[in-house]
Amino acid sequence: MDRNGPLTGFQKKYLRGLAHSLNPSVLVGRNGVTDRVLQELEDVFSRQELVKVRFVSVKDRDEKALLLRELEEKSGGAAAGAVGHTAVLYREHREPEKRKIRIPGREETGA
Repeated sequence: MDRNGPLTGFQKKYLRGLAHSLNPSVLVGRNGVTDRVLQELEDVFSRQELVKVRFVSVKDRDEKALLLRELEEKSGGAAAGAVGHTAVLYREHREPEKRKIRIPGREETGA
């Protein structure tokens, strides 16, 4: 990810709020993080910076956490959170003119 450092808790909360109205656009099935899943994720990241991922046939929480970490590492994205079978990934657009999300820092909130 091109951002400066990992996402803070505040920034993750902000991104989860933005993602609330999104539908899952990448599905991870029983075969896990395949080349096809990574290609789908890359295709979505080429259009938008925030992606909802749904784990379709993975029920175990620890297994979902491992798959989410793998998605982060292989896509260059950062997890903003996960609830149930759905996770939110953020990756700043590679082209500065196409960046739409501006993540505020703590100092900008007055907190």
